[in-house]
Amino acid sequence: MIKRLIHSSSNNATFLRFAIVACSISAIDISVLYGLHEGYQVNVFLSRIFSYFLAMTAGYFLNRHFTFHRHQRFRKLLADLVRFYSVFTVGGLINYGIFAVTVTLGHQLGLKPGATFLLPLLGVWLGGMAGMSFNYVVSHKLVFRQP
Repeated sequence: MIKRLIHSSSNNATFLRFAIVACSISAIDISVLYGLHEGYQVNVFLSRIFSYFLAMTAGYFLNRHFTFHRHQRFRKLLADLVRFYSVFTVGGLINYGIFAVTVTLGHQLGLKPGATFLLPLLGVWLGGMAGMSFNYVVSHKLVFRQP
């Protein structure tokens, strides 16, 4: 079953591989976010910009070699990266907007400290779901396809 998932060219298998990568980069995103915010007291919104950029970079390489590995490469790595960052920046803005609304509204509700500690995590997950959906559709059509 795992071999079939890895080697299949079906849209369902490709989306499942994309979702697996999204979960992996979400862990990178959350780790860097909390490391900067909690460990170094960097503003949560600034921390998220750095964490998303690092996660997005990891996401490119994971998607290139795992999710869309069956697609032939016609562009050079730099051209592919520019295309990827362009697409994922839009998905990142959607993701970041949902993250910012979640964290801001959560703080305005006057939640207990334990709950406010989890707000960035909730924001990353909610934003990630919306961003992942957008990024999959667009990257499948624009980034990892034949020119």
